[in-house]
Amino acid sequence: MRHLKSGSKLGRNPWHRRATLRNLVTNLFEHGRITTTLTRAKAARPVAEKIITLGKRDTLQSRRQAASYLMTPAVTAKLFSEIAPKFADRAGGYTRIVLAGVRVGERRNRRSQQLTAVYRK
Repeated sequence: MRHLKSGSKLGRNPWHRRATLRNLVTNLFEHGRITTTLTRAKAARPVAEKIITLGKRDTLQSRRQAASYLMTPAVTAKLFSEIAPKFADRAGGYTRIVLAGVRVGERRNRRSQQLTAVYRK
């Protein structure tokens, strides 16, 4: 039984789950917004927040840690040059999850995960 076990397994093996989260976070930083299911968005949110916090530190060690997690060097450079400076005065809550309609075919709710500084009104 999984009593008191936090986090969702997403129906995947540990290495597949890690690869899925890496891809979700990389695409979120690359495009500013992704459309996915609620469970995946909730699983990717703390990972994205930790990577943005690494970007705010901007040390050699934090650059290496972010580069080891993100999939492309271009997204790593964008994190430290564009994304992290926008959140310099913010203590948390870098992403938000909003309703994005319904999937065609199975009527499952889709969610859009966005960076808050990119889509601030």
